[in-house]
Amino acid sequence: MSAAPRSPESGSPRLLPPETRDGRAAAGKERVLLAMSGGIDSSVSAVLLKEAGYDVAGVFMRHGVAGPPVSDRDRGAARKQGCCSLQDAYDARRVADHLGIPFYVMNFEREFGGIVDYFVREYDRGATPNPCIRCNRDLKFGKLFEIADSLGASKVATGHYARVDFRDGRWTLRRGVDARKDQSYVLFPLKQERLSRCLWPVGALEKPAVREIARRAELRIAEKPESQEICFVPDRDHRRLLRERLGERVSEGEFVTAAGAVVGRHPGYQFFTIGQRRGLGVALGRPAYVVDIDAERNRVVLGEEEELRSSAFEVEEVNWIAGVPACAARADVKIRYNGAPAAAVVAPVAEDRARVKFVEPQRAITPGQAAVFYRGDEVLGGGWISRR
Repeated sequence: MSAAPRSPESGSPRLLPPETRDGRAAAGKERVLLAMSGGIDSSVSAVLLKEAGYDVAGVFMRHGVAGPPVSDRDRGAARKQGCCSLQDAYDARRVADHLGIPFYVMNFEREFGGIVDYFVREYDRGATPNPCIRCNRDLKFGKLFEIADSLGASKVATGHYARVDFRDGRWTLRRGVDARKDQSYVLFPLKQERLSRCLWPVGALEKPAVREIARRAELRIAEKPESQEICFVPDRDHRRLLRERLGERVSEGEFVTAAGAVVGRHPGYQFFTIGQRRGLGVALGRPAYVVDIDAERNRVVLGEEEELRSSAFEVEEVNWIAGVPACAARADVKIRYNGAPAAAVVAPVAEDRARVKFVEPQRAITPGQAAVFYRGDEVLGGGWISRR
């Protein structure tokens, strides 16, 4: 799906008409199922898809996971954090009505409960989860395809800032044009069959252009704030969720140094993540960071910032979008969503496992997070950091 030409009337990018895989114009209107979150990116995606001539159907995914009561004072801030709230559902429906496209609300409470279970389970094993990637893999690009098939939709679209195209006999995943909004990192699990059916209309745009299109289309959500943080933790207190789910498994333990010296007490190792400095509740007379978590002995290892730096680690559940390399290859590797990629050598050790070695040591390589491999703006593949 291309998005290069600009309309002389509005100055905003327009999508080319629907195309089949070999680039020929499709006969009639091709149906697309669009995930609508009530936010500006998916709403503008609906505008662009309609302008391109697609037959668009919108779907809102209800997760049914309620947070704690939110005070009137904090309600506005809470709305800015997550997605999939009742207000978001209302906003999505208003956009669909405004554009004249069919709109469905699907209940994924049971499936989303599995995402929450994963989130809790990862912290309980001493890792740091990334629920957004799991949600994209299992729901947005999992269950959505089942709905698409039932509605006769050949494509699935979302408001992600990423791009897909067909090169050298394979579908490729590429960064979004807006480097500040690029979301290719969370899409690495997508395999060829799913990539071939994905459309990301805002991937070739920068955010200011997206807002301008929303204003031009007279969408009432044009100035809506960005959603942030974790949608099932609207109060930002993930410790509360862990206490509720884990009960007595959360218990006091020891802060120790790498040499094993006890330097304090902590309320539960599940509350910490590698690289953390704030909220430790222990004073050592110098800056202290979490450098390791020993779940078996309920210990949190503290050290200096230099102890966080390391070069080599293993990655599991690797999805090689560009194909499994025949040997070790150079790539830029990103180990956190908001982090910058760094030069590394990636060596496959099995079809779904790899060994990564950075050219320069990196800070806080964290088990449970994703490591994504890039070559320029192309995603070669990615997987989950298993151990350093």
